[in-house]
Amino acid sequence: MAHGAGEAADLVSRAAADPALRQTLVAEGAKAAFFCANCHGEAGISRFGNVPNLAGQHPQYVLTQIEAFLSGERKDAFMEGLMRVLNEREKAAIALMYAAQNVPPATAPGPRTAQGAQLFGMYCARCHQEDAHGGKDFPRLAGQQPEYIRISLRRYLTMSGERFYPPMTAAVSQLGRDNIELMAEYLSSLP
Repeated sequence: MAHGAGEAADLVSRAAADPALRQTLVAEGAKAAFFCANCHGEAGISRFGNVPNLAGQHPQYVLTQIEAFLSGERKDAFMEGLMRVLNEREKAAIALMYAAQNVPPATAPGPRTAQGAQLFGMYCARCHQEDAHGGKDFPRLAGQQPEYIRISLRRYLTMSGERFYPPMTAAVSQLGRDNIELMAEYLSSLP
């Protein structure tokens, strides 16, 4: 973990034990995330199908992704540039602010939701949790944009380079290209 990630993570940990600090940081995060809102939405619900929702994500997971953009482990020139302007307090504040947001389902359940649920249980629940709410090390997938889910799963499957995590590539390979749509339909319909 990069030095800065430790400082921001420390602040997030302190905020977990100090409600007043947490409230202050969430308010600061709403201001610091003004540029994030252009794509991810003011409440963390994306304005674009190919951009992930950040609402409800575990704050430590958000910090890890910020550091992944900064290190080049996660590839997106636009995001890399934006992350460089954040100081450690702003990183922590943004992560806490998004974590505090409610996550409505992105879509209504469809006729194949049960099939998606079964596949999720087989290939994804071990890491992303039974309710798809993720945690500190794995993202929340419940209520995510369906197009973003499709894009992400295809990137892992094809090893296109934007995302690199061998366990995800293995899981998506087992899931198979033909079941990506079922997974997107299921996950996007969850609260």
